[in-house]
Amino acid sequence: MSWLNLNQKDFLKFMLENKKSQAENIIEKIKFVSMYTLSIMYFTVGVKHFTEPEFFKAIVPNYLPFKEMIVYVSGAAEIILSVGILFKKYRKLCSILIIMLLISIFPANIFLFSSIEAQEFLGITKQQALIRLPFQIPLILLAYWHGKSSTRISYSIFCILIFVPTIIYFVSI
Repeated sequence: MSWLNLNQKDFLKFMLENKKSQAENIIEKIKFVSMYTLSIMYFTVGVKHFTEPEFFKAIVPNYLPFKEMIVYVSGAAEIILSVGILFKKYRKLCSILIIMLLISIFPANIFLFSSIEAQEFLGITKQQALIRLPFQIPLILLAYWHGKSSTRISYSIFCILIFVPTIIYFVSI
């Protein structure tokens, strides 16, 4: 009887480990897709810094000098980091730098919210500028997730859940 129970336990353990392994493989695939999707998004926005610099200069806070340089440097950073994060060797560093970039450009979103002129230039309302503010947070969390070789399954699931609405929002603007 104990031999039978032992085999049942081993079988159940095997089944649970196998299910966990399958779930981890699915999560890794979704993580890969989200990283590539955000890489394309950052690359596209980075290029727009050069093709539409006036759009970005409009949201650089007035207290900062050299607006045009800030726009071009941040655009170049987005392009470089969007490519760098795709390489495993540079992924952790690039994810840290993306987080730093997202934090450093957050004042532009605050300025957009507080500046009627910037809102008019971009053709958005104060409410739309307000909605834009919290979306830096999921981008930061996703960049952190992409830079980690392993995270808790619960954090990965959380990142998967925030990825979809974040992308939908950015595609819609």
